[in-house]
Amino acid sequence: MGLISNGSTVFDGGSMSAGFGGSLVFIKKLTASSSATLTFHNGASSVVLDDTYKEYMFTFNNIHAATNSTNFTFQANAVDASGYNEYITTSVFRPYHGEDDSTGIGYKTDGDQAQGQAFQGLAFALGDVNDECASGYLHLFNPSSTTFVKHFIACANLNTASNEAENDFVTGYINTTAAIDEIQFKMSSGNIDAGDICLYGIA
Repeated sequence: MGLISNGSTVFDGGSMSAGFGGSLVFIKKLTASSSATLTFHNGASSVVLDDTYKEYMFTFNNIHAATNSTNFTFQANAVDASGYNEYITTSVFRPYHGEDDSTGIGYKTDGDQAQGQAFQGLAFALGDVNDECASGYLHLFNPSSTTFVKHFIACANLNTASNEAENDFVTGYINTTAAIDEIQFKMSSGNIDAGDICLYGIA
């Protein structure tokens, strides 16, 4: 059954409009349970992360840290590479509002990279109590290109270890012209206690 609004298809056969004239196609869901890493590798366990789609979206839901004041991060591997140490350049911006009514907005200088090879933070300073978790998305553009760098944008909504409602906005690129076929998520320290990550292709 489909849903059509004002002449545009919103749902059709299980696919949802991505808002850009395409459809959002579910590929894979990984669920954390005291997990050190969650990894999406093209061709493994029904994961598609190749030239089937020009854009991929990862959604992360209620990501809960096992360790207090840690960052939720990601990195990539090019095809046939290992180590999750591709060069990344990013910018990070965040507004926040604390439960004590403190507020702020600005650039997060300790969250970015300039040709760094570390795991890139997506959600910063997560707490380990049950009301401190993160949800959001990561868009990866044309990871199979062998001509261009791999751009990405991300947004996380979280409650930090300092009891702040915060949005972390991350933009950047993986600075390689090799195709990317692996994305790994982990905490900067400790495990991912709970939460899930879903991968979609945008057709």
